[in-house]
Amino acid sequence: MVSRRPRPSRVTHDQRAFLMALAGGLPAVIATIVLLWIGDFSPKVRWTFATLVVGVWLGFAGALRERVIHPLQTLSNMLAALREGDFTIRGRSTSREDPLGLAFFEANTLSETLRQQRLGALEASALLLRVMEEIDAAVFAFDSTRALRLVNRAGEKLLGRPVEHLLGRDAATLGLDEALGSAESGEAEPS
Repeated sequence: MVSRRPRPSRVTHDQRAFLMALAGGLPAVIATIVLLWIGDFSPKVRWTFATLVVGVWLGFAGALRERVIHPLQTLSNMLAALREGDFTIRGRSTSREDPLGLAFFEANTLSETLRQQRLGALEASALLLRVMEEIDAAVFAFDSTRALRLVNRAGEKLLGRPVEHLLGRDAATLGLDEALGSAESGEAEPS
């Protein structure tokens, strides 16, 4: 059995809301225009009120469309900012009782959580760097590709090169491949 992916809709969410607002008001507009034309009104009154009814109908449908678009654009901008690491943008909503207010509340909560995690990571990194600076033994940290990611002053002295020339180099280039290999196998080599 072959499953088919649903085709993307050509009508956007805001356009659907606009069309539904038009559809919701259409019976009342038609009824009003029919009553104007079958009633005993002058052509000037008929055309004036028909234009007024259609204008108000289209105006409110357009206003509804804007009320749908603006909060969703704001929410989209908030999520894009979170993805880029900007946790300062907040969404404003009057109540957590309505679905849109709840979405803004959750986005704000996510933003605060991510901000707290980033601050915690920065504090942990600063503490790690401080501890590494105070250790007299050479400390090297390699990633999964065996590239050097972290080294302290004692490690710089041992290799005789500044940190700028060490970071990103692989263990073999630095002459630490053998020591790294024994550390990975669980053997401890005397230094």
